[in-house]
Amino acid sequence: MDGSQSDSAFSLVAPTALLDPPGAPHSTQPITPGCPAWHDMVYRSAGGDISCIRWADGKANPALVSWLNAEAPARVRPGSRAVVVGCGLGDDVIELINRGYDAIGFDVSPTAIEWARRRFPAHSSAFCVADLLALPSRFRHRFELVAEVYTLQSMHPALREQAAAAVASMVGPRGVLVAVARGRDGTDMLDERTGPPWPLCPSEMQGVFESAGLKPCRAMDDFLDDEHPAHPPQRRLRGIFERT
Repeated sequence: MDGSQSDSAFSLVAPTALLDPPGAPHSTQPITPGCPAWHDMVYRSAGGDISCIRWADGKANPALVSWLNAEAPARVRPGSRAVVVGCGLGDDVIELINRGYDAIGFDVSPTAIEWARRRFPAHSSAFCVADLLALPSRFRHRFELVAEVYTLQSMHPALREQAAAAVASMVGPRGVLVAVARGRDGTDMLDERTGPPWPLCPSEMQGVFESAGLKPCRAMDDFLDDEHPAHPPQRRLRGIFERT
């Protein structure tokens, strides 16, 4: 998909001016881990060095890519409208664009969006600043494909149901949501963890999206991350959901 198609996708949702408010969002709130100002501070502190962003690899997320290879062709046709939630530096958006989807991405961090636009100038209009918890109304039920990768886990668990409802609100009548998160056992209590991230157990991921009006398309993927060797190995979840 070329740049003109990306411009078309963007205009279907909202003009840049409506989604790029002046100044950093929530600038009057205390900077606590996981809040919007904290995320923007992480990007600003990196000084343009991707290696300083611990959740950025400079490439599309492998769990999203493998789903796009194996399952997406039967579910989401090329040209469909797609959105990446919390798109960060933009790699997942560009992956979708390169596969022919009419894709945009948004992030609460203005610094991340400026950085993504610099990295991918041919598709700069595919990136916009927006807050998941205060989405523009034009996002509602707008997309055939919604990709949520590591965003839900980056928000405090007290906000999880609200955030999941916002993600679900973007899924169109025949749309699909791909959600990827760090996983944990249900016996591993979140109050014993300091986030972000705050990993999800399978029942939590399924539960919050079912409460938001989505249903799983199939059994959830629960696997160990072999892209980033760690001790102990990091557990990942991938859920595929559709509107009930």
